[in-house]
Amino acid sequence: MTTRHASTPVGHPHGHSHPHAETYGPSQDGSVLVDIGGDVGALVILTPPDLHGTEIELSPADNGEVRTHVAVRERRGPGATMHAAVFPSLAAGTYTIWGPTSRPIAQVTVTGGQVAQFTWPVP
Repeated sequence: MTTRHASTPVGHPHGHSHPHAETYGPSQDGSVLVDIGGDVGALVILTPPDLHGTEIELSPADNGEVRTHVAVRERRGPGATMHAAVFPSLAAGTYTIWGPTSRPIAQVTVTGGQVAQFTWPVP
């Protein structure tokens, strides 16, 4: 399986497995930048707080071997705090969301020029 960070350009896997021992602090207001337009969209996965720091993987629905991942972080906004994983730039298409134990959670469709949203299932 090839894994890359969401900020790594497609076709440039970084070639290591996870989890990291990193601790992620909260994002600040306006600190998430998405790069969308044309055939490129983004995905926000809202999660429960207990997934903070967990890396969520995403793959094209037709190829579970090529995955990208981002960490769940606390996201602070005006009047609200939530936890989310943000995939800031994805080619339009259908993707499989993978859980922390490498099991598929759901499929989601990303549309060019838009930000798709998915809410993590509560056990």
